[in-house]
Amino acid sequence: MSADERHALVLGASGFIGRHVVLALGQAGVRVSTASRSDASYRRLAQWLAGRGYGEAPADFRVDYTKASLIVGDGDGDGDGDGNGNGNGRGGSGSGHLDGVTEIYNCAGAFRFGMAEDEARHANVDSVRAVVEFAARLPRLRRLVQISGYRVSGQDSAPWSEERRRETYRALGAYEASRVEADAVFRESATESGVPWSIVNPASVIGDSATGESDQYLGLATNVNALWQGSLPAFPGDGRTFVPVVAADYLARFMTLLPTDADTERTAYWLLDDDTPALPDLLTLVAEQYGVKAPRARIPVALLKRLPRRLTQADPETLTFLSSDRYPTASAHAVAARHGLTMPDTATTIRRWADHLAAHRFGDAPAGGRRFTTTGGTRTFELGEVGAPTVVLPGLPVNADTWAPVVAAVGNARAVDLPGLGMSAGSRDDWPSWTTALVTETGARHLVGHSIGAAAAVEAAAAHPDAVERLTLVSPFFLQAAPPRAATWTPLTRRFLSRMAPAALAERLTGTADHAASLESAVADLRRGTTAATVARLLAAGANPRWRADLRAALQRYPGPVHIVVGSDDPLTPEGQSLLDTLPHVTVTEIAGAGHHPQLTHAQDVARAVGGRMAAPGTGTGGGATAVHTGP
Repeated sequence: MSADERHALVLGASGFIGRHVVLALGQAGVRVSTASRSDASYRRLAQWLAGRGYGEAPADFRVDYTKASLIVGDGDGDGDGDGNGNGNGRGGSGSGHLDGVTEIYNCAGAFRFGMAEDEARHANVDSVRAVVEFAARLPRLRRLVQISGYRVSGQDSAPWSEERRRETYRALGAYEASRVEADAVFRESATESGVPWSIVNPASVIGDSATGESDQYLGLATNVNALWQGSLPAFPGDGRTFVPVVAADYLARFMTLLPTDADTERTAYWLLDDDTPALPDLLTLVAEQYGVKAPRARIPVALLKRLPRRLTQADPETLTFLSSDRYPTASAHAVAARHGLTMPDTATTIRRWADHLAAHRFGDAPAGGRRFTTTGGTRTFELGEVGAPTVVLPGLPVNADTWAPVVAAVGNARAVDLPGLGMSAGSRDDWPSWTTALVTETGARHLVGHSIGAAAAVEAAAAHPDAVERLTLVSPFFLQAAPPRAATWTPLTRRFLSRMAPAALAERLTGTADHAASLESAVADLRRGTTAATVARLLAAGANPRWRADLRAALQRYPGPVHIVVGSDDPLTPEGQSLLDTLPHVTVTEIAGAGHHPQLTHAQDVARAVGGRMAAPGTGTGGGATAVHTGP
């Protein structure tokens, strides 16, 4: 069957696996219809697909697993409609045309630990029955592809007694038990109905093999999160504990092959990499990628299962996945080889997945444009547009995330955490090689340095004046009042910062707790690893008279245009203003009502100052620095 003869219906299309299946089908030239629970789900899917070059969005239908028809409006005819049961779905042919579906991919279901039994059975068992009944009515159906699970599939498909159901749910917990029951129900009902079926049993599905992208933060990802936060005291399991993984895109491509291969009918396939490292080794690999210390201790699985949840911080249902079992993968490997599908390198996929999870703060920062790079040999976090010429270097004790609104408003810009700050690795010693690489290798031409970031920007510009075309210095500390003496007490400052809550930090930086939400990520960074210690050392260094003098001298040597941005509540010192008055290439913008962190309180004013044209140097009065005032 050629691609243009295929018509795929994807259920659960807006979910993590479902959207990868839709993308894989589209890349193979297959006509796709999707069934979602809501307009919002479909819009998210269409946006995700468009961002990956999918082209015209697939047809959109509503699904209701409580109705006999399954697809709302199924069979209404060929008239145009809105995809809500009124004829045709958006982006393709209508409900009446679902009779032409040749293959169904059931990616629907609930993946969540801690569910009640009724909830789990409704989501994962009753829905399977409804899908099989619907599939049995389609005259051209060639295959129903069902996603099951590597730990639940292959059980006895005979009808379950109430006693067996009670025992299974008691032993496994509602989520895993519902998946086991669903697998049995699917095999039994599909076979009895004469529906041609295939089952795919994926292991832990991690990110896309090329990008690491994933929005699944349960299961194995919780261990990775704990490792990133430094809160994993010991590795679970031992050298035989096997929690296999598979890349999301490989799983999707494999699934799309099954309807084209007659030999795969009525067969279940286990998809995983047999060479996935044992769990402690897998987590060690992630620790190396993150540049954090891996725990030395290991806790045997038997002991983990006996410890109270308050100590393990793990849902008891997840512990059943800690096993030394191996799985029958030969048939899946044979299908993949037959169709020229190669499994991507798992270690590389794990690293990219771990980076994506951390870059998106394990779901707390889901927006795109976030990534880790290697700059001058230092692992570096940045957000915004890749390779943008305008680069923001954040100050203390904040991070790139606090500049995200400004970066978005400016456009064609990015914010980059300095070495040792925010989510970047390294230290102050890495600045020379790091700034050199930033301006000579990554396309940075306009450096926007905030507070301590102004020092890095000036040093980079002084070292590479031909590469840096423009400087914008926001709250440049070396032109302002020196910090109080208490700020130089490094151990006290470190302890203070590592324990500060977002509201308290907001009050400290802006005078009000109104900006606490904008500082949650900065607080998270200060509590992780050595970030608070690095901040404390740099705060103390900022009071050093010699460094402040060196920075003023470097600024005087820089031949390009310089824009100084300060808040009216955090002004330049008379000495700082006098220095600027001697420089003919300087413009000063004062933002009324702002303090040392105007990006938090006056983001739009800062964006206009960063992205707008500077006044012509020398046109002001009283010296070379041109004064521009913004705000009320």
